[in-house]
Order: sequence, then structure tokens, then C-alpha cells
Amino acid sequence: MTSRHTPKAQPVALTLHQQSRALAIEFADGASFSIPFELMRVYSPSAEVQGHGPGQETLQTGKRLVNVDAVEPVGHYAIQPHFSDGHDSGIFTWDYLYQLGARQAELWADYEARLQAAGVDRDAAMPPPAGSACSSH
Repeated sequence: MTSRHTPKAQPVALTLHQQSRALAIEFADGASFSIPFELMRVYSPSAEVQGHGPGQETLQTGKRLVNVDAVEPVGHYAIQPHFSDGHDSGIFTWDYLYQLGARQAELWADYEARLQAAGVDRDAAMPPPAGSACSSH
């Protein structure tokens, strides 16, 4: 038995669709998903989005028109997308992408509930990070 980590989900095809703003991904088990870039960005596994523990998540807004400009492989287990809004610190494992694809309806509903609870619109601009100096123009 090997000690190397082997993801459960192994992709066999991955395509970025810029016009529809979605990642098409097919897995070896036959599952295939079209994951909107917005969903990927809103649920980025980065600390910037997820925080460093439960309750530290940052609600993402204004990501409807986000694109993925490039994708870098991370070993044999993940990709690191470079989003058009400058976000590039999320590492999306194959298992995580599989879950994003399989749970899209649930994740969208959760996102919409969090937006409503926060009293913000999906297309609202992100507020500047706390403590940052920002001049308004």
C-alpha cells in the first residue's frame, strides 16, 4: 500500500468556457459538471474567502461576471485558478471541484440565504478589507 495521497475524484477532462463563464469537468467515474466561475469564486477554498476557522468566512459579492483568466496545475491533485478580479490564492482539489459540481443547487441556495441574511445583493461591490486605507473617487 502506498502512502501517497490519491484523490477519490480523478478528472479526465477539464475545459474553461469563457463565454458561458463555466468550468466543464469530467471525472473518471462518469460524473461531469459545468461549474460557474462565480460559484468557484464565491466558494474559493482560500483563507481570504473561508477564513481560518468556522465563522470567519467572508461573504463574496459582485462576482457574477468574474472570469478565470488562467489555471495552473498543482501537483496531480488540484488546480489554482487565476480569477479576473485578481483572486488567485485558492487551490481547488479534484475532490473539492467534484463537491462543487455535485452540490451546486445546495451551495447556490446557501449563498443566496447568506446574502439575504447580510442584507446585500449578489451584485453589490465588495467592501474594502477591514483596516485598509481606501480613497473614494
